[in-house]
Amino acid sequence: MNISMKRVKAIFMKDYKEFSRNMSISIVILMTPLLSLFYGKTGDNTIDSYYLIFNMTFVMVATYVQSCLIAEEREKNTLRALILSPANIQEILLGKSLFTFCTTFFTMILCMILIDYSPANISIITVAMLLSTLFYIALGTLIGLFAKSVMEASVYSFPAILIFTIGTFVRLLSEQYPILKIAHYLPNIQLVDIALKVEAGKGFANVLPELSIILLWFIIAMIVTVIVYKKRMVD
Repeated sequence: MNISMKRVKAIFMKDYKEFSRNMSISIVILMTPLLSLFYGKTGDNTIDSYYLIFNMTFVMVATYVQSCLIAEEREKNTLRALILSPANIQEILLGKSLFTFCTTFFTMILCMILIDYSPANISIITVAMLLSTLFYIALGTLIGLFAKSVMEASVYSFPAILIFTIGTFVRLLSEQYPILKIAHYLPNIQLVDIALKVEAGKGFANVLPELSIILLWFIIAMIVTVIVYKKRMVD
């Protein structure tokens, strides 16, 4: 099915205007850069501290902002109009995700600059972060489709914020509580593992398992999102 970039751009611009009018959502984006500025002055130059900020950026921007933008459409009853418009599912999902993707990308770059993070292999880290961004946007879209308002989206996003930020420390307890070893397969922890391998001089071949797990998370999230979206089309 063909994708009309004109329709995608129209949806993108619509999201941009809605975002710029909603100060409560806009302010969220400033949180991780401000935290990065603080961390940059503390001299805490560990991978865990860097990626605590990066993973927080993913859930606060890619997931939270995306969920709120989708939920706002539902709250204003404009999502159904969008679904019934000439735009197909690919154009709608791409258009609704493009603004969040760009926002996440630039926020992440800003955070990297503020904490002075220079990975040993920028190519691997870029691929890992792109895959992670896609997963977190898909997760945000899914949350937004379930939420009926921006307030609900905020509440539904909270567990994701906990799991994908504080959850990074869960593996420290996995030796004491073996059941927590399942947390090692979370995408945020896979991202940290990739960063650690990169700093150890490893190449693409060595991080393929971690990249594959993040990709699998994205595929699963995307499949569920499409299923829920199609259900919303007939509700």
